[in-house]
Amino acid sequence: MSVILATAGYDHKIKFWEAPSGICSRTLRYPDSQVNCLEITPDKKFLAAAGNPHVRLFEINSSNHNPLLACEGHTSSVTGLGFQREGRWMYTSSEDGTLKIWDLRSPGYQRSFTAPNNCPINSVALHPNQAELVSGDNNGTVRVWDLGTSQCVKELVPDPDVPIRSVSVGDDGRHLVAASQNAEVFVWNAPGRNGQGVGTGGGGDYEPVVNFFAHEGGYCIKAKLSPDCKTLVTTGSDKTARLWDTNTWGMSRLMSSHQQWVWDAVYSADSSYLVTASSDHSARLWSLRTGDVVRQYNGHQNAVTAVALNDCT
Repeated sequence: MSVILATAGYDHKIKFWEAPSGICSRTLRYPDSQVNCLEITPDKKFLAAAGNPHVRLFEINSSNHNPLLACEGHTSSVTGLGFQREGRWMYTSSEDGTLKIWDLRSPGYQRSFTAPNNCPINSVALHPNQAELVSGDNNGTVRVWDLGTSQCVKELVPDPDVPIRSVSVGDDGRHLVAASQNAEVFVWNAPGRNGQGVGTGGGGDYEPVVNFFAHEGGYCIKAKLSPDCKTLVTTGSDKTARLWDTNTWGMSRLMSSHQQWVWDAVYSADSSYLVTASSDHSARLWSLRTGDVVRQYNGHQNAVTAVALNDCT
């Protein structure tokens, strides 16, 4: 399959879609809880689905509807997950206050990092240098964790006591972005901006670039930099997804077709399309050139809270 598109949410179902036609090609049952997040391995062989408190790994090109692997170790909702660039390991964040590293050949985690006072962690991102994790937590703190030393090497507190809902690091290593619960977005220039990374040289200094309110009067749920690092997408409780130009940090596109909260968004590999997931039981494929909805994916019986896309060639 050249394009893998999957959605999941509160109806305990994971759906795979034929992206061009909008036809659901396969449905899996996620028995434990709602699905909080989805991620596809770089080789397109597996889909990881995270809920409360488990992470389950499913084979994508298989008739087996049961998970291939259940990753046990978190004690509360898993809020974020992703894979190392070559798919050698997986990382997760959780409301139990920990980040964990998993070898997919084993159901148990290999390493764990704990936030002070087990503060719930709401989001995690892997820096493109593959050597640091960035987390955002309920205390309003962004932390950079060095995987080599297992230490937190930097703490950023843009707005104390306002939870950080989402963090993102550009593929070029230039910007670190955090979005708070009150919809304020904070942007820093990261040290080592040649792509070598956040944390280079003992954590380095972060230069604040800008902060702005992305969804006035609402909550910001997700903020994610595009693969080409030219735009940032934010999603919110105001039923919209918004696109921001990373040169000016002004809004370049308002996407307002959803009828309820927009929970998640994912870019195509060439940054020209976006898929959003909403409480209105649907996902939508947008052309970022025109701002139009290209395709709508219907079939869930409850809120769609997670979407994953891998269209890399």
